Amino acid sequence: MSPSKPTAEKGSPPLPDYKTIAAQWAAAKRAKEAADAARKNEPISVAKGSTEQKQEQEREREQMSARERRRARLEASRKRAYQSRWAWTAAFWTWMLCMHAVGIAYFTSGFLLTRLVLEEKSACDAPPTASGGSGGSELELGSESSLLPPWEGKGTVDGGCWHPRTFDRAVVVVIDALRYDFAVPIGDGKAFHDAFPFLWETAVREPNKAFLRPFIADPPTSTLQRLKGLTTGTLPTFVDVGSSFSGTAIEEDNLLMQFKDAGKRIVHLGDDTWEALFPGYFEGNLSRPYDSFNVWDLHTVDNGVIEHVFPLMEKKNDWDVLIGHCLGVDHAGHRYGPNHPEMTKKLRQMDGFIRDLAATMDDKTVLIVMGDHGMDSKGDHGGESEDEVEAALWMYSPQGIFGRTKPEYATPPATAKSRPVNQIDLVPTLALLMGIPIPFNNLGRPIEEAFAGAAGNSWANLAAAERITAAGIKRYQTSYFAARGIEQSSEPGSPNDLWEKAEALVSRDTKQDWAAIFSSFAAYQEENLQKCKALWARFDLKNMIFGIGIMALGVVVLLVYISKGEDDDAIDDEELDLAEKSLELQGVKPDETATPDDILEKRLFSAALLGASPGFIGGVISSFVSGAGDWYRGSSIAALTSIAAVLVSMYEAQETVFKILPNTRWGWMAVIFTVSQSVGFASNSYTIWEDSILLFFITTFGFVSALSALQIPSRADRYLAIYHSVVFALLGRVASFSKLCREEQMPYCASTYYASATSSTSAPWQLIVPFLVSAILPSIIKAYLKPTRSYEGLAPTWIGYVFRAGLLVAALYWILDAADNGNWFPGLPDKLLKNISVYTAQMVLGLALIAGTTAFVWAPPCVSIVTSASPTDPNRAQIAIMGYANAHGARYLLLPLNLLVACILLSKPMGAGALGLMAWQVLALLEILDLNNLTTSPIGPVMLAILGTFHFFKTGHQAVLSSIQWDAAFIPLFTIRYPWSPIVVALNTFAGQILTAAAVPLLVLWKAGPKRKGVLEAVSRRALGAFVAYFAVESLCTMAWAGHLRRHLMLYRVFSPRFMTAAVVLLVVDVVGILLSLTGVRVNTMAIGEVFGWAE
Repeated sequence: MSPSKPTAEKGSPPLPDYKTIAAQWAAAKRAKEAADAARKNEPISVAKGSTEQKQEQEREREQMSARERRRARLEASRKRAYQSRWAWTAAFWTWMLCMHAVGIAYFTSGFLLTRLVLEEKSACDAPPTASGGSGGSELELGSESSLLPPWEGKGTVDGGCWHPRTFDRAVVVVIDALRYDFAVPIGDGKAFHDAFPFLWETAVREPNKAFLRPFIADPPTSTLQRLKGLTTGTLPTFVDVGSSFSGTAIEEDNLLMQFKDAGKRIVHLGDDTWEALFPGYFEGNLSRPYDSFNVWDLHTVDNGVIEHVFPLMEKKNDWDVLIGHCLGVDHAGHRYGPNHPEMTKKLRQMDGFIRDLAATMDDKTVLIVMGDHGMDSKGDHGGESEDEVEAALWMYSPQGIFGRTKPEYATPPATAKSRPVNQIDLVPTLALLMGIPIPFNNLGRPIEEAFAGAAGNSWANLAAAERITAAGIKRYQTSYFAARGIEQSSEPGSPNDLWEKAEALVSRDTKQDWAAIFSSFAAYQEENLQKCKALWARFDLKNMIFGIGIMALGVVVLLVYISKGEDDDAIDDEELDLAEKSLELQGVKPDETATPDDILEKRLFSAALLGASPGFIGGVISSFVSGAGDWYRGSSIAALTSIAAVLVSMYEAQETVFKILPNTRWGWMAVIFTVSQSVGFASNSYTIWEDSILLFFITTFGFVSALSALQIPSRADRYLAIYHSVVFALLGRVASFSKLCREEQMPYCASTYYASATSSTSAPWQLIVPFLVSAILPSIIKAYLKPTRSYEGLAPTWIGYVFRAGLLVAALYWILDAADNGNWFPGLPDKLLKNISVYTAQMVLGLALIAGTTAFVWAPPCVSIVTSASPTDPNRAQIAIMGYANAHGARYLLLPLNLLVACILLSKPMGAGALGLMAWQVLALLEILDLNNLTTSPIGPVMLAILGTFHFFKTGHQAVLSSIQWDAAFIPLFTIRYPWSPIVVALNTFAGQILTAAAVPLLVLWKAGPKRKGVLEAVSRRALGAFVAYFAVESLCTMAWAGHLRRHLMLYRVFSPRFMTAAVVLLVVDVVGILLSLTGVRVNTMAIGEVFGWAE
């Protein structure tokens, strides 16, 4: 008998696995067939003999066996056909991923700033002011090479290569993220103020021995880029951000290279980033590198530096340069935020450390303490906000050589806005003080206090230092322009003009005006620095246009591909399905031309490969013939020709471009939401307040769907649709209370994601949120499955117990984390709570991802079979399949739920609440689409994409580098481990988009029975196609606007980070769509087909 949707309560408990279900189904069918055969053969058995009866029964059995064999072959054939279609579909989406990657890479190569690295090196015996010189690289000046009279050892490392040497040894202490206001008296009672007074006190009490200045970093404010600037004197560019974690060795001329070439012995303690940047530079028997990425660990690196530095101070003959890099302040900011007692403790520790270290200095040693960058109000960094770029610089020596050129400079600046110095200025300052050449690529200028003399009137020394540094910059500028093939300007006010004016002031025949000479060369350096910044802001428009073109054509392919889904709507008719299967069992195919070769995705992928080949070969040959050397350009040409071939293969003469346009109001709403969201990125204020715009879209959809529900004929369905619409909109409003404000939103935004705006930990009341999620969310999911009787099979066990337990243990993790952060139990052994919390997190991830994946792959459909006696014929069995109407959707739901547990664990408590609300909104959206008959409309995938982006902001993120929650990498791990650490950070950062991408198939599978046809095609061409198209349009528009506004003041603060976010999100969505969504559909369909047979 045909299965029917159950209308009564089940009469027996659900059977445990699908094999038992299948066996029971087969037994019932055989019983019915045997009963029918017995009734039919009953009159014959009276007339015939037993021999004939046995022969008749044997023939019946043979026929039944033949039918079973044909049925098995038919099922195997359908299974193979499905697997072939799935493989070609996955291949098509893999190709689309490659097209997106190529387009983004090409635009990025032309957009993110790059700088040509010159191989020249400065030499001790070849100062830039020397007349003539080998190779003609030195400047030919009309005056002598130095403004100072000859000094003992001139031109040697011992006496000073280009300037008289002041110190024999240098101790450089980098206190990571030492913001300037951490070192000056404020008196506001905040945890990060007035805890590090030694630097200020010394500079005020002994101005000839110490000075304190604001130390301005050039963005991006990540440690690796700052160390490059602090050692080379050059400006890092955004293309360096990609190497933040690879630690590529610095090969251009730098301070450490000059120290090493001069025979200086360098010792390093602390952050192991130095070892990656300068391999082989340090004394191996004395250096002690420590892991730099464990932001949970506040003390290991700092204690290691303190432990080893003081013994080295007693053995000053064993080293010449000592570098100590402490990370505790930075890690305290990342873990707790600046306004936390742990930050106070760490700053006080650094204060005591520097006090003790300064006491060990002698007259021949200079002590330099500095921050490589600052931190924002949450303790993060990476961008260009004032708090992130304003670090502190303090120099000290008992020799008492430091001076001030003006009396008012005796007191250090009260804020970082007064008398700041660029971080690159440390390079020429330290080089000249130590008597080594200034690195060739340097753009910095000497710091006044170091050369003004104790009385502050050594203008000759100051002018000499300024001139030798300016000459080095002039030499670098000449070489760089020549290498780039750019002609230098000599118009009034240009660097060349300022150089000529400064040199004209230098004369041996008249009394020198040293102050004027100093000011003239300082003006030249300032103008040249601005010139270099503008020079490195040059964009490769050709590559940018290539990238935009590839992305635009990729969007067109997606739109045409989505429109193809309308041609493949399957007709669900049980009588037609039965007739088709009967014919196939008899060996007759309804359509002999319906072979796997007709698969659209196969045709598209074949066309893509065919089109890419000549483009790639032509691009490589063209590059080789032209001698440009950009052989990689073949990939862009290959992408363009490949996309063109795909578009041609999808073109049909009877179709027009208007087919890709929607024909319903819901379709137009999807277009309006997508276009208005993407076009709005041309406005910096729109981009800054993007989360509010998304909330408006969510509320608008809920309102319109509630109005549309009034047209539903059934009163029950009408009320239900209104209810889900209201819930959908209200949940968005509730989720909006979780927010992390970016700097540009102040003071109109109040952060609620953390305990306060200056914290990166959760408030005690926020720890309750994950427990509420674990208590409520499983019951909500059950309520959505009950109406279709889908809370059967594995669902009660997995959702009611395993899923709930995973959420509960994830909530317990954050209690353990808060106890560890707040030191609730001071008597416990050190790191005990950390160890317990890490193992707890690992257990949750193992349950969600390993056990969850295993359960999803092997689980039977979430159905159960209820057998009862027929009311009309007590001798016949009646079978009801509980959950039949939602067999596809209920089972697939297990996949995103498992992933949800992992993402909730890896998000902070407020993030767990936001993700729980998002899961509820997704279920409400599925019901809205089903009740309004919108399962084939693009509004479903677009709203799912909007939900994912909205909850990206609600989980404590913004489209800025500083909002990345790096500490998430240490939730399940003790230290950085590849590839797991980046994966964990990605799950934390893009949880919203990843979860919604995994839920895309539910738009098709929700309330789909086992006999639903065209599931794979509907998921790929309708749901996933529209979902990815939303993010592709967003990426294209952010790309186009960033290129168009490349000279905008807010480019690197607003537009560039938003482009990078959109680009990464698109690639993440592509990968998740292939690895999770399509793979999940395959596993789900095969599990359903094994029990109920293949529908197609």
